[in-house]
Amino acid sequence: MSPTFRALRTFNYRVWAMGAIVSNVGTWMQRVAQDWLVLTVLTDHSAVAVGITTGLQFAPMVLLAPFAGLLADRVSKRKLLIGTQAAMGLVGLVMGLLVVTGSAQLWQAYALAFALGMAAAVDSPARQAFVSEMVAREDLSNAVGLNSASFNAARIIGPGLAGLLIAWVGTGPVFLINAATFLAVIGSLLRMRASELTPADRAPRGKGQLREGVRYVRNRPDLILIMSIVCLVGTFGLNFQMTTAIMATGAFGKGAGEYGLLGSIMAIGSLAGALLAARRERPRLRLVVGATFAFGVFASISALMPTYELFALSLIPVGLSALTLMTSANATMQLSVAPQMRGRVMALYMAIFMGGTPIGAPIIGWIGATMGPRWTILFGGLVSLSTAVVAGVYVARKQELRLSYSLTQTPRLQVRQSRAAREVARDRMLADQVADTRSAA
Repeated sequence: MSPTFRALRTFNYRVWAMGAIVSNVGTWMQRVAQDWLVLTVLTDHSAVAVGITTGLQFAPMVLLAPFAGLLADRVSKRKLLIGTQAAMGLVGLVMGLLVVTGSAQLWQAYALAFALGMAAAVDSPARQAFVSEMVAREDLSNAVGLNSASFNAARIIGPGLAGLLIAWVGTGPVFLINAATFLAVIGSLLRMRASELTPADRAPRGKGQLREGVRYVRNRPDLILIMSIVCLVGTFGLNFQMTTAIMATGAFGKGAGEYGLLGSIMAIGSLAGALLAARRERPRLRLVVGATFAFGVFASISALMPTYELFALSLIPVGLSALTLMTSANATMQLSVAPQMRGRVMALYMAIFMGGTPIGAPIIGWIGATMGPRWTILFGGLVSLSTAVVAGVYVARKQELRLSYSLTQTPRLQVRQSRAAREVARDRMLADQVADTRSAA
């Protein structure tokens, strides 16, 4: 089997992947339908209302993530995921019925977005940590990349399909279709061979376990740096669910079909980035920083595109760099923490990554309303560039990196660690392998 798809050799992951691709298509369809419903049906093109809806959907991640991560470390992740997936499907069903019956109101969209966020806050750390129970350690980075590939392959299909359905039958049926797709994930979880899963030791009940997770992260500067990067970029840069809707309607005067197409075009780059990430056995911190810089550059360029067609094409490298950033950060976090702490650490990671959206989305919406739609993307690009520069300087000093340039050899520009820094990194990798072996035993 190709190294790009090696995690699919595992039966449980293969079953999971089949259910996930179906559900991911539905998720992207609902994202488009939700924004379009708020933007054009429940309000008169209010970017602020879209920002509030997005913010409410991600706010529970900040409030519940630490407790959700502890819960994921204490109980069966598979059973927990069955419950959370059913809850998210129910939210989609209720929203769809409200729209189809013509009784949907803005406050209901707000309330259901918040309810969806509550279920997702519990689901996310369990789902992130569950990957390590389905595959061997050497396949973990590959599985993370394939998860992203599945999500973005669905992103190619989902937005475009949602745009067509919205133009044809309206937003209500799109919500109902998404509700049905959650059955695919639940079915895949039920089909898994429980005997072939390799769960980490469950955290015992006791006091101070949340503080233990925070203390673990606080003593790891490398994890703090990754969380700082994804916090700033996620808060101000990765709001394309909202910003492309604002650009499509405000900057180019387009409709639902063209808006949905933007998501699909951006996903072409994201899918390419995910497949490239799946081939990497172990991502490095410098890749996270480099992808952040590239994202800032490409996002800033896309904001300045004069036509809809050029803007759409510019989203391909934006998607590629954004996905490289997300997958490398995610895999680095999962591979570098102790197994028994993975749920709590990933919960903190997701809380910081997605929890900034309740702050950033309304701000970006306000920027779009006062300064124009292009600034919704340009502002995030500039923040990402600044973040990458600061993080790059820190990594270069911390890892004792040295730059060398050659006029006669290829590549001409090389980045190398000093010998002492390489020995420290090697010792840490060996310690992580010993921890994983003890956990499995």
